[in-house]
Amino acid sequence: MAVREAGTARRRPRRPRRVRSLTGVDRLIVVLMVAIPTLVVVGLVWGPAIATVLLSFTDWNGIGNVADINVVGLENYENVTSNYPPFQPAIEHNLIWLAVFFLGPTLLGMALAVMLDRQLVGSRVYQSAFFMPVVLSLALVGFIWQLIYSRDQGLLNEVLAKLGSTDRVDWFGDPDINLWAVLVAAGWRHTGYIMLLYLAGLKAFDPALREAAAVDGAGEVRTFFQVVWPVMRPVNIIIVVITVIESLRAFDIAWVINKGRNGLELISTLVTQNVIGEASRVGFGSALATIMIVISTVFIAVYLIQVMREQRG
Repeated sequence: MAVREAGTARRRPRRPRRVRSLTGVDRLIVVLMVAIPTLVVVGLVWGPAIATVLLSFTDWNGIGNVADINVVGLENYENVTSNYPPFQPAIEHNLIWLAVFFLGPTLLGMALAVMLDRQLVGSRVYQSAFFMPVVLSLALVGFIWQLIYSRDQGLLNEVLAKLGSTDRVDWFGDPDINLWAVLVAAGWRHTGYIMLLYLAGLKAFDPALREAAAVDGAGEVRTFFQVVWPVMRPVNIIIVVITVIESLRAFDIAWVINKGRNGLELISTLVTQNVIGEASRVGFGSALATIMIVISTVFIAVYLIQVMREQRG
């Protein structure tokens, strides 16, 4: 009897613990944890972005009192599209950059991720080798590839000379080929970035789906395109958005080589030339920057819509 009563006592549910209310110090910590990141984001992202859009409708040159700014409406945008010769080549170069990134480094990075996901011998060494350029800035990548592309002492010209070539090619100086040379250097870095993103998605893939496809008699290629590819749709969208943004904001490597001139005109380099160049035209440069913001916002909106759909699903 005593044993039964003891067992009954042990099975009694415990009383729920009382939740301690937040003290004044706790509230202060919570407020600081929310307020500080918010202020940083507003001050470093939203504030400059809104100021850029507003200044694009003015003729401010960055000198003098802010009260002297004159509103000129859409004049800067009209000048950009009709009276600014470097703008059209810059748009073309950014589109070429985007197309090459999609057809080259992006597809190559995805292919490398698929191969490394098969647990090849030495796969960790390959991952480290392909990912190493990603940790380098594009400016540093430009300096590294200058050692390869240098006209007089570059590795590439030395190899071509050993093979019998007598011409020394100025890879970064020739406006007919320097864009393609830069794309090879930038693609070297972008390939490892895409490989890492796609490999992370493949690691999270349910292996039971592969096994089910194998039981149904599907081969490797058919399994990838009919099973793996649809499941990887969220990762694919992220890669598309990242590739577009990387192509639009390409700046560092072109600026390091020749400040975005002589065949390397990009929208980002035109913005820098007008805002902090010899002839400072903040309003005009802000109009160019606003065009970049609008184009980027379209693809960011597509990505956010996809994320929200996935969360609702």
